Amino acid sequence: MLRFDANVTQLYTELPLLDRLGAAAADGFKGVEMRSPYEETKEAMGERLTAHGLELVLFNFPAGDWGKGERGIACLPGREDEFREGLATAVEYATALGCTRLNCLAGLTPAGVSHETLEATLAGNLRHAAQVLADHGIRLQLEAINQRDNPGGFVSTTADYERIAERVGHDNLYLQYDFYHMQVMQGDLVRGFARLQKVISHVQVADNPGRHEPGTGEINYPFIFAELERLGYDGWIGCEYIPAGKTSDGLAWMRQALSR
Repeated sequence: MLRFDANVTQLYTELPLLDRLGAAAADGFKGVEMRSPYEETKEAMGERLTAHGLELVLFNFPAGDWGKGERGIACLPGREDEFREGLATAVEYATALGCTRLNCLAGLTPAGVSHETLEATLAGNLRHAAQVLADHGIRLQLEAINQRDNPGGFVSTTADYERIAERVGHDNLYLQYDFYHMQVMQGDLVRGFARLQKVISHVQVADNPGRHEPGTGEINYPFIFAELERLGYDGWIGCEYIPAGKTSDGLAWMRQALSR
């Protein structure tokens, strides 16, 4: 059975973050994910999740200075201590809020640093994080993000993930498979998912172009949803898209998928 969760960083953006949880629950979501919970206290976030009967499915490690364009720091040499501090903060929130998946954004490729140095830094950080999270019963996820929206993203394809995962050598490193990012970067979406299904712990959806709701672009989501069911995927499907209008007005695609 398909399970959709609301990415409340992207959805219901007319509301403050905590109020978005109630809006998601009112629209029938049983789970939520977000880029960052750190702007709120663990206590306040936990109270709202409990009040609305929501599971916190996923959030990211602290990703550096987002306002200045950073998209993760895990590949950046010289910032290992900051990465570990962020990991500790993420674990505190995850354990307090019952979240069992944490996503790591690798970061953007800086000028003047060799690929080998960046990859070695990333692998070392991930190896450490994978063990720390395993000790807490939390899955570590690495997300490949497309180079069009995020020029210079250090991890942008499934091949990048596979190469880095082999180098990390820890079984608690999973792939976060975003169908939108993968459509932009490499296509062949269902075959790519099926080939890597054993290491995929979470998927996300948005259509292309525009990154709006499923059904607004070129990706055949009815086919993808049917294939996810056929292949036995039982994880969450994160709705990480930019609503074309009001979030609640654009959920017909989800109701249709769930009524199949």
